[in-house]
This record gives sequence, C-alpha cells and structure tokens, in this order.
Amino acid sequence: MKLALIIDDYLPDSTRVGAKMFHELAVQLVQQGHQITVITPVCDSSDIVKCERIDDVVIWRFKSGKIKDVSKAKRAMNETMLSFRAWSAIKDKIKENTFDGVVYYSPSIFWGYLVNKIKERCSCPSYLVLRDMFPQWVIDAGMLRSGSLLHRYFRFFENYSYKQADCIGLMSDKNLQEFSDANSVYSCEVLRNWASLEAYTPKNGQCSTIREKLSLQNKTIFFYGGNIGHAQDMSNLMRLARSMQKHRDAHFLFVGQGDEVELINQLANDWELKNFSYLPSVSQSEFKEILSEVDIGLFSLSANHTSHNFPGKLLGYMVQSLPILGSVNSGNDLLDVVNSNNAGFIHVNGDDSALLQSAEKLLLQKELRTSTGRYANALLVDQFSVHSAAQAIEKRFEVGNATT
Repeated sequence: MKLALIIDDYLPDSTRVGAKMFHELAVQLVQQGHQITVITPVCDSSDIVKCERIDDVVIWRFKSGKIKDVSKAKRAMNETMLSFRAWSAIKDKIKENTFDGVVYYSPSIFWGYLVNKIKERCSCPSYLVLRDMFPQWVIDAGMLRSGSLLHRYFRFFENYSYKQADCIGLMSDKNLQEFSDANSVYSCEVLRNWASLEAYTPKNGQCSTIREKLSLQNKTIFFYGGNIGHAQDMSNLMRLARSMQKHRDAHFLFVGQGDEVELINQLANDWELKNFSYLPSVSQSEFKEILSEVDIGLFSLSANHTSHNFPGKLLGYMVQSLPILGSVNSGNDLLDVVNSNNAGFIHVNGDDSALLQSAEKLLLQKELRTSTGRYANALLVDQFSVHSAAQAIEKRFEVGNATT
C-alpha cells in the first residue's frame, strides 16, 4: 500500500516523542513492504514544499509558520493554517492513485481539512492516532473556560478532525471507554503507544558521558525527559527531588522544553536544591545516549486530568530497561498496567509520601531497580512494540480498501 503519514513535528530536528514514534512506525511499515510518505511542516524553508528521504521514508515538508516554542496566540494561528498551507503546497503532487490510506496524528487537532482533501482525491480510508484530548486537558488544568468562544473554536476543529477518520486509535482501554461514551458515532479501538525494541548501546570510544559532563559519577540518576508543561504538573516531581535531598547519592536530571521550565528552575533555586540539574532539549541521538546512562525513569501527569494518557516518554525508559516511577490522575489505567506487571511504581498524583517511599526503595535496592527494569522491558515487548502498532493499522486499511 501507498500510505500518507501526517504529523506536525518530525525527525531529524524534532526532539519530541511523537516524532520519534511516527518515524519508527514509518520505518516499520516500509519494512512490511509499504511505500510511506510523511507530510509535515517546516518553518525555516524558502521552498513551498521540500522533498527528502530518511531510512527509505519519503518526506514532504511544506512551508509553515512556527508552532513550537512560540506564544499561545501565534501557535493557535499557525496551527489553524496547517491544513490549508499543506494542501496548497502538495495538491499538485497528489493524483487519484497516490495514496491508499492516510494516518494522521493528534496533536494537532487541525489536520481535518487536509485529510478530507486527500481522501476525496484518492478515495482512500484514514486512521487517526489520537494521543491528546485537546482542548479538554486545557479545561481540566483551568487554562481555558468551558463554553468560552475559544473553547468552541477548538472544539469545532477537534470534531472536524474526528469526522475524517474511518477509525480512531486511542492509547488505553479507559481512554477508549470514555471517548466512546462521549463520541459514540465514531469507530474506535485501542492502539497503544509504541517503540522500536532495540536498546541503545554506547559507541566504542565515546568521548564523554552525561555523568562526566555534570559530575554525576557514582550517583543514582532519577531522569525526566520530554515536555515540561502544565499537563505534567512538574512541581509534583520537584517536591520529590526536595524530599530526596537527604540522600546524597540521588540526583534528579530533567531534560526538555515547555511552559514550566521557568517554574522548575525557580523552585530549584528557591529550595536550594543541590540534587537537581536541568538541560534544554537535545537531539534524539543525544537523548538515547542519556537514557543509556541513567537509572530510573520519571514521569508525572496532572491530577486534574480526566483523560488517561500513557506518556510516550515511558517507552524510551522501557526500551532501556529502566524502572518507571511516577504519578497519574486518579483512575488512570496506566497505574494498573505498570504496577501489575512489576514494571515500576506509579501512584496517584498528590500522594507524595507514597511516591517518596517508592523512590527510596529504587535508590537503596539496586537489585530491585534491575529486576523492575527487566519487567518494564518485558512489558514493552508484550504490549507496546512498533510491529504490533503497524500491523493493527495495516489490518484496518486492508479492510477499509476492500470496502471502498
């Protein structure tokens, strides 16, 4: 099959988990015999559309305004224009037989128009990989008033995006249940987050390591990598770092970008944390190197969430056999998935004492860290492989093309 994959951020320059996941999916689909074209924006190009190839994946980069690391107003404006700019740039490249299916990724919620135009021209089905319940999580976080004009604006595009999907893949059983209860007209299934199963192995003669750069030799490193924003409630993890200061061999390393970078650095300064380091986003290759050196993978989800996210960063931890430690909103089925498989320790956000106790166990019991990390990797192989995700999407398209 000839498939179009649409996402708002892609390799090699992106540091985001979604971009890494989508490239791994594209490569896996190529290995399964399909022709893959990724359609994605670029903001620093003089060309309306630029074509290139990475790992046998064809990439069409269309010219766009910036949508990352800009003001919320500018981001909203440029994201709104994504589909229109994309279609204007690539419509002459798309014929009746160009694609047999479209896979699009949310966030962003603004791909509906582009997907609709491709489906009309190619008479093909589409699959929405839905990873973010926007704008609902913004309302949950108190950043947007329910029923406001802006809320209704975002909801229009969200619903229009859903309507273009022949199937919507959600990341957990509870997400599927809640989404289906609220949106019963759509065909949905569970499509878990995925990752390649190949762990990173440091290269021979590697000049320096993150431990050497930050003078963290002989430290047990609690690592957070990824988006540092409101949805994560980073103050939750900063409280843990503060409580762990009594353990001189524990260190917290955060790497990423987002709206709460200033907050975590301010808290580290206010609390005079000596066991904390922050680094801005790094390349995917550097990120893998760091993951190969740290000891425990951290994550956090805001207690105000009503959806049940499975953060993509956990997959990177699992690939490297790191034990998982973190907090989720009440009722999130991620807690049961990880804890019941002995892949880590997850608690409800706000239970600081339980989170601290688990952190101390992982710090003081090296054998527990090792065994929990092995179970995390086993869980990845069993439920979160990129091969399984590619097969699920492939199967949907085979059925969809048979009925069109």
